[in-house]
Amino acid sequence: MKKIMVAAFIVLMLFAPALSAQTDIERNKIEFLISSVENLKDARFIRNGSEYNGQEAAKHLRMKLRRAGDRIRTADDFIRFITAKSSVSGKPYLIMLPDGTTIKSEKYFRDKLKEYR
Repeated sequence: MKKIMVAAFIVLMLFAPALSAQTDIERNKIEFLISSVENLKDARFIRNGSEYNGQEAAKHLRMKLRRAGDRIRTADDFIRFITAKSSVSGKPYLIMLPDGTTIKSEKYFRDKLKEYR
């Protein structure tokens, strides 16, 4: 039993840096996604029927991310659970682009994630 515990500890020690690096990669992706909406010029983020500018949207997304804590581990988690819809009303978040086109924010963030890759 002692050998198994030692072996498990060694394996964990070997993979800990890789897990940490993966976490940093995912955090960078999430920050890229938030920054992309934060820096949208003349676009509107629509949440529960109200419009917000990019800076207000980014502030809201960061607040939701902070409240979600360890439940959000990947950029995909972030898109599905934070950016797709309101946790209060269940209504999808929308982004109105400067040309008047309105898209679901989930699509916007998925497209941005593809750009990141």
